Amino acid sequence: MSSDPVIVVGGGVAGLVVARRLALAGRAVTVLERADVLGGQVVPLPIAGIELDAAAESFATRGGAVAALADELGIAGDIVLPNPSPAWLHRADGSAVPLPAVGVLGIPGDPLAADVVRAIGRPAAWRAALDRALPARVGRDAASLGELVRVRMGRGVADGLVAPVVRGVHSREPDALAVDVASPRLRAEIAARGSLAAAVRALRAQAPAGSQVAGFRGGMHRLVSALVADGRRHGVVFRTGVTVTEVTADGVVADGEHLRGRVVRATSEPSADPRQLTLVTLVVEAPALDAAPRGTGLLIAAEAPGVEARALTHVSAKWQWVREALPGRHVVRLSYDGEPQDPVAQAAHDAAVLLGTPIDRVTDAAVGSWSRGVRGPVDDLPSVGEGAAGTGLASVIPHAERVASGILTGP
Repeated sequence: MSSDPVIVVGGGVAGLVVARRLALAGRAVTVLERADVLGGQVVPLPIAGIELDAAAESFATRGGAVAALADELGIAGDIVLPNPSPAWLHRADGSAVPLPAVGVLGIPGDPLAADVVRAIGRPAAWRAALDRALPARVGRDAASLGELVRVRMGRGVADGLVAPVVRGVHSREPDALAVDVASPRLRAEIAARGSLAAAVRALRAQAPAGSQVAGFRGGMHRLVSALVADGRRHGVVFRTGVTVTEVTADGVVADGEHLRGRVVRATSEPSADPRQLTLVTLVVEAPALDAAPRGTGLLIAAEAPGVEARALTHVSAKWQWVREALPGRHVVRLSYDGEPQDPVAQAAHDAAVLLGTPIDRVTDAAVGSWSRGVRGPVDDLPSVGEGAAGTGLASVIPHAERVASGILTGP
């Protein structure tokens, strides 16, 4: 087993996890980050006198990897669950209904359930129910989630339920999302259960009881702070504002300096068609929002009239700690493909339409842009992060742990 020092290029969560795990085993580790702050998309957003999350504000609980890491870092006691109030669907005709309760990425487990019929109408629900009569092989070779859902359940489900959810969760259209990326076990469950609806029910049954997402009291960025602090305690050297210009056979060149060591790539190369995502966070005075008229937020059909947003989160309705931190005010966050001409004004307008109530006053606002769409590893270096592991901390963290283990046990 080599004991060479390790250079981690990239200081997002994946890079921080790898660095900490290697340092715990006694390896000398340096993390190089191009930005001035560590954390990647998990960074704080100062607004209205508190700190919220600039991007990721929750994590998927599946697998337990995030909670296990939080326990190691001593912050598991601050894991909080969201308000159980449902998300809503803002439909193409401008009306809003609660999102059906039993589903995966908008695919219903029971196409004829009352909430599904209410969301897409009885004809579309009956077409979706034909899924159970189709041979399991139908859709087996579908290239995308959109194609799979259309051939098995029809356009009503694909366009009316799946598209808004996928746009909100994955920042892309269902026809651009591979089935195995969207849900790695979905094809196998269809083959085993005989229908898409039965596969969805099986996946839901296999999920752990309780909420499918969680967060941290005070914000997801607390995970980054804890990783950095623990890394420093174990000797990790963090350097920010550093540009790596070359990866060599024995290290990297960073700002003209040749650093020698084994390299781990913790950055993701943009895909051929990267997408810009703009997040607009508003702190508002609107007493009518006390009742959370649209639950914890909405997913929005692309054809919905009068709004540009693709999703809205009522942050202070979703997270009790945010509501307690800003009594008498509400936080809403809207996401956009690209950047509106006047982001704050557009977000205030869209929020009023989507929430069905006037926004009396915007007391603070913040706008941030992120590039979405990454490709996998570009060379043979050990790679971690979204491009190598998939989207979300529930995928990124266990993958980074496995890569670190491979370095420790390998040649």
